[in-house]
Amino acid sequence: MIVYAWALMPNHFHLLARTATQRLSKSMRKLLTGYAVSYNRRHNRYGHLFQNRYRSIVCEKDPYFLELTRYIHLNPLRAGIVKSLEELNGYHWTGHSAIVGRVERAWQDTEAVLQYFGEMRREAISRYEFFVRDGVSQGHREDLVGGGLIRSFGGWSQVLSLRRKGTKIASDERILGSSEFVRLLLSEAEERQKETLRLSAQVCDLTSLARRIAKREGIAESELRSGGKYGNVVRARRLFCQLAVKTMGYSGAEVARFLGVTTSAVNRSANSEEMPETMDYLQE
Repeated sequence: MIVYAWALMPNHFHLLARTATQRLSKSMRKLLTGYAVSYNRRHNRYGHLFQNRYRSIVCEKDPYFLELTRYIHLNPLRAGIVKSLEELNGYHWTGHSAIVGRVERAWQDTEAVLQYFGEMRREAISRYEFFVRDGVSQGHREDLVGGGLIRSFGGWSQVLSLRRKGTKIASDERILGSSEFVRLLLSEAEERQKETLRLSAQVCDLTSLARRIAKREGIAESELRSGGKYGNVVRARRLFCQLAVKTMGYSGAEVARFLGVTTSAVNRSANSEEMPETMDYLQE
């Protein structure tokens, strides 16, 4: 995961990041669990650290990248946690302090932000600070946090104007972007769903899937469910878990009961680096 902007608040956080090759769910599970465990140890506490499950929004890079960076980093100022931009510059609990050069964080990609403001670093930082200062008066931005229509068109006034003209608008509350961007993502998601349903129909149950994978991997079905640890059996079991959970929609607990292993073992296999040929196992 590549992190561009973030803000840690009293009971939640905001994060602008790109997932790269790893699924967001896997990255967030590591982040939420790892940070909560280390925080609880440091402060001798127990239980949940953040409120509720995380909510994710897919964002179109242009024109929202800089707007989101600014909006996220101004959260502590809007909430009254810091009293001024100067105090925000040195505040350790947002990514803003790293972008302006007050602290160093190797895990935060500050250059991706500063490159929009010039080639010379000092000048870029100065222009970025001016950009952030210009956003203070904007306050709460409905076009960045509201529903899909509001997000896509910068507020209800523009949405209503388009509706009066009879313009059809594609929107989704999980997406921040233009109407065309929304259409593209929804179309891709629909195609993936159709492919999943088509493939799942070919292998309707876990027994059929086990038989097919065992045959392709050259092992006995009993070996797949034996808990054996040697090479091709481990591979076959990992493929089985990935296909059963990620493609066919079985729960980790259902697959665990079928294989005779723990649910955590199934989930680890299902969320491991997925092999590109897994889909082929559901095809004749």
